[in-house]
Amino acid sequence: MNELKLNGKFSYPPLGAGGLYFIGIGGIGMSAIARFFFASGMRVSGYDKTATVLTKELEASGIAVHYDENVELIPKKVDLVVYTPAIPEEHKELAYYRQNGYKVVKRSDVLQIITASSFNICIAGTHGKTTITTMVAHLLRDSGFGCNAFLGGIAVNYGTNFWSSEKNVCVIEADEYDRSFLKLSPDMAIITAMDADHLDIYGTAEAMEQAFIDFAGKVKPGGLVVGKFGLERTKELKTQNYLSYSLQNESADVYAANIRMMNGSYEFDVMMSGRTPLEKNNMLDNVKLNMGGMHNVENAVAAIAVASSLGIENDKIKAAVENFRGVKRRFEYIIKNDRIVFVDDYAHHPEELRALINGAKALFRQKKCTVIFQPHLYSRTRDLADGFAEALDLADEVILLPIYPARELPITGVSSEMILERMQNENRQVLEKDNITDWIEHVYKKELNREFGAVLITAGAGDIDMMVEPIKNILNDV
Repeated sequence: MNELKLNGKFSYPPLGAGGLYFIGIGGIGMSAIARFFFASGMRVSGYDKTATVLTKELEASGIAVHYDENVELIPKKVDLVVYTPAIPEEHKELAYYRQNGYKVVKRSDVLQIITASSFNICIAGTHGKTTITTMVAHLLRDSGFGCNAFLGGIAVNYGTNFWSSEKNVCVIEADEYDRSFLKLSPDMAIITAMDADHLDIYGTAEAMEQAFIDFAGKVKPGGLVVGKFGLERTKELKTQNYLSYSLQNESADVYAANIRMMNGSYEFDVMMSGRTPLEKNNMLDNVKLNMGGMHNVENAVAAIAVASSLGIENDKIKAAVENFRGVKRRFEYIIKNDRIVFVDDYAHHPEELRALINGAKALFRQKKCTVIFQPHLYSRTRDLADGFAEALDLADEVILLPIYPARELPITGVSSEMILERMQNENRQVLEKDNITDWIEHVYKKELNREFGAVLITAGAGDIDMMVEPIKNILNDV
């Protein structure tokens, strides 16, 4: 690894006094970059379609945000306009800036510029990447190693998806959508999964897998690729130093052993093979993770592998893992007591839902598990309806909300009923979002099993998170 860059001071190309304007500033990736420039003393403002918890936080910090697609409201003196691929080409503000000669770039282009000369740890994958990115960034920050962090979620420890450091190290969530991650220059790359997704962009599962192989190929000479054990086409990923990780498979280079579950937390040992860049036959014993879901033990194994590869001492790694409080909307405990466990999660892919539901049922075996799921995107629902149905059938009860469209227009014949019709579980229904709180108050709450308790999960990548606080308020007195 490049020691000069690793130990140098972090810097970035300066901009003029006009500052930056973000179209789609409320996106989790966009907001992290907006916070970066704002923290650097630059003028930052932006537009988003609707107000959210995230945009309100940006406004509270001093960043101007408006919600009306109106060229009269946008700044005319601006050095750089940044937009997310989720913004349609015909968006009035985007069209104005393009037609009037402004410099207009995608979010991925800006991230490429920011990190052009830094030591970059980039985490990619169709699921798990946000948690692992946040874990890695936290391990580096908590241990005193230091890093700049560009996260795809809100770290509960710090209440933000971005933080800065003078250390010339960046931890970056590498987004596969729109092939954005191919603009990055990793020194270390983690690949968590290459399951079929974003087929509206890639066309085929094979084309998507190839993009991940290309991403691994961008790792700088002497760098490290860390891949989940059993990934498809692993041989094509092993272009340089390669390290495999697993939950418990002893054939992997790094894996967990002796896993113990205790009241929603885990204790385990991390075994590190002598076949790796890590210390030979190294073991971290009695690592404690205060986060639900067995899949998060596996995520922690990947993050620990990175931290150990960077030379961070074992005792500092263990302390940092124990201090990790999780990621907003990643197996996040909203309520946790003997009667009710309420978990909120961003899961929006069948494999994520499978891991989420299995994790909850393993931790709370006697409790009835109810899932309220909001499908995200018409195209994803169409392409993966069978997988969603199979995963949701693992729950005891399922409430489906209508599809959250995000950037898409409706597709004829595609709705949440596509999933419902494929499910085997008879305890299922589709409800409008506006009816959820009434259902919680008048049906779910009254049917709770007081002896064994219950688990309620809200899941999805749309706006279902806006329901969390109202549901919490209803269930607080259970």
